[in-house]
Amino acid sequence: MEHWIRFTQAGNTRFGTLHEGRIAVCEGDMFTHPRPTGEEVALETVTLLAPTQPSKMIGLWNNFHERASKEGLSRPPHPLYFLKASNCFAANGEVIRRPAGYAGAVVFEGELGVVIGRRCAGVAENEADAFIFGYTCVNDVTARDILKSDPSFAQWTRAKSFDSFGVFGPMIARGLDPAGLRVKTLVNGAEKQNYPVSDMFFSPRQLVSLISHDMTLYPGDVIACGTSVGAAPLTAGDRVEVVIDGVGTLANVMQ
Repeated sequence: MEHWIRFTQAGNTRFGTLHEGRIAVCEGDMFTHPRPTGEEVALETVTLLAPTQPSKMIGLWNNFHERASKEGLSRPPHPLYFLKASNCFAANGEVIRRPAGYAGAVVFEGELGVVIGRRCAGVAENEADAFIFGYTCVNDVTARDILKSDPSFAQWTRAKSFDSFGVFGPMIARGLDPAGLRVKTLVNGAEKQNYPVSDMFFSPRQLVSLISHDMTLYPGDVIACGTSVGAAPLTAGDRVEVVIDGVGTLANVMQ
């Protein structure tokens, strides 16, 4: 298994693979023939960035059997999704900021993220793995009270695209089977979510295939696979962690 990260050191943006606290630095492009430089740096000497710079993050809604059952929903015939704007992306360790003038609920949603590694358009499900670079942790933060504040129009983009609301990282894991993963979310150390990826209506490779027939996916794009039961509001000072064994721990504090 490999773990890829992006980071800054001495004012320079770099990337490489992480193993036992050491980063093997690479050059070139992470997705197309990255070249090891032979240099190694210690993880504690760098500042982590979001592991990619996506053109878009695609977020799933109603993609888990347990949550659908609890909320009286049925399996959709096609994945239901929204887009999170590129301004909202935030890295491990960055603060989640309450929108100015908004006093409503700011909700965490721990999710598995699929990272695209190749330009992807109209691919078949049995080809999808070749377009998946790896997997990451996502916190799909939502201003819940804005979402349905106007009865004439559900404001998915606005509610989910405030600055710092698209948190993902801290790394991308390669060489694992997502079907065996569990997503856990902890707030101040207390477990709030713990659900299996296998409970999805649409698996990661199905999502890549079906969405790629709707829009072209580019290297670095992230598909947030949706969340199950347990998502809840955060208050100022809360520390929220999205933990996926084998993938990593994404930790941020609500400002």
